[in-house]
Amino acid sequence: MPAKSQSQQKAAGAALAAKRGETEVGALKGASKSMYESMSEQELEELASGKRRGKPEHKSRS
Repeated sequence: MPAKSQSQQKAAGAALAAKRGETEVGALKGASKSMYESMSEQELEELASGKRRGKPEHKSRS
């Protein structure tokens, strides 16, 4: 499942880096922290991958 916004993609990338041990888990906040706790490395990889071009910065609420 690809990310719906750039901010979702960035949060998934931060959580993925923590899962891989590249960054400190304590540095995670908000969405990236909850993604780290609730998603597998494979799910995070799917969310974080892909192009950012053409995606909104934040998903609009509808």
